[in-house]
Amino acid sequence: MGACSHILAGFSLGIQHRRHLRSILDTTPYNTCILDLNPDTLKSSGILALALDFDGVLAHHGAPAPRAEAIEWLKQCESIFGGERIFILSNKPTAGRKQWFAGHFPAMRFISGVRKKPFPDGLNKTGELAGIPLSRILMVDDRLLTGCLAALVAGTRPCYIRHPYIAFDQRPLAELFFYLLRAGERLFVRLISLN
Repeated sequence: MGACSHILAGFSLGIQHRRHLRSILDTTPYNTCILDLNPDTLKSSGILALALDFDGVLAHHGAPAPRAEAIEWLKQCESIFGGERIFILSNKPTAGRKQWFAGHFPAMRFISGVRKKPFPDGLNKTGELAGIPLSRILMVDDRLLTGCLAALVAGTRPCYIRHPYIAFDQRPLAELFFYLLRAGERLFVRLISLN
């Protein structure tokens, strides 16, 4: 039951927050990636901390480290927000990824030991560790029914990455699965928001 609870929560909470999810879907350009997020602009809009998904947002699925351009973006974010206010909130916080961040961005922390997104636990912990109101946190995710939904439930700001990093040449089956999963989420959100 525990392994499936976050999937069931995605559907039930998705129905509850269907109008907000539809608004996110309708207002996010098709080609949105993290490089479109200007750290200065985010801070001037009131954002004080970032919660970042890993797969699709910083790298393709299963990658041990962020892509080169994502690393440069993380450096910009670190200079604006401080590494202690940047968190990795991934449903797959692998030991290799944690080790990579410890060596390159030691102030940035992984949120683990909490229920998976869309439960708000990880964002609640982010707020506690950062010492700021949840409304000042931006959750950046490539999934509507996990990270974006968790942001809506927790009261943080969601940012939908509609053009995620994908590497079909390296992980064709995994990438196809998540490609179809994202498409299915968008269809689900459109259908449930008709009522």
